[in-house]
Amino acid sequence: MAIRYWLGVAQRDNVRRGVAMGFAQAGYRLRTTLEGMRESDGVVYYSPKTAVEGELLREFTAIGFVAEGNAYEFRDPATPSGTYVPWRRRIDYDTDAVSASIRPLLNVLEFTRSDPDWGYQLRRGLLEISRHDYDLIRRQMRRM
Repeated sequence: MAIRYWLGVAQRDNVRRGVAMGFAQAGYRLRTTLEGMRESDGVVYYSPKTAVEGELLREFTAIGFVAEGNAYEFRDPATPSGTYVPWRRRIDYDTDAVSASIRPLLNVLEFTRSDPDWGYQLRRGLLEISRHDYDLIRRQMRRM
């Protein structure tokens, strides 16, 4: 089966927590997308802001590959019953990658270059992107 590439959208603080713990997380409505990911699929995170009430950021903040295992429901014992119960997937993040602004890539990424309203599609929270886009982002995040 062919490797696929995914773009997740989350605030930088949430992405950092996921990187530290080795997972990608999405709400219930994205469960089937997480379940559809396969081992070795590429995953990159874009963070529009630093935190929910944080500063504007517009950077790619993490990149890696889907690890072995299935998507699973995460019930946080600290969260009251019946509230937000996300789904998670193990990710092997590239710990040498650095955050990179989306701005220099806007005219070359396939999902942004011909769409002046490119940000609208990010509201889905998790979408498939091309290998071309994943590779460009990865190179940008590996610059020293």
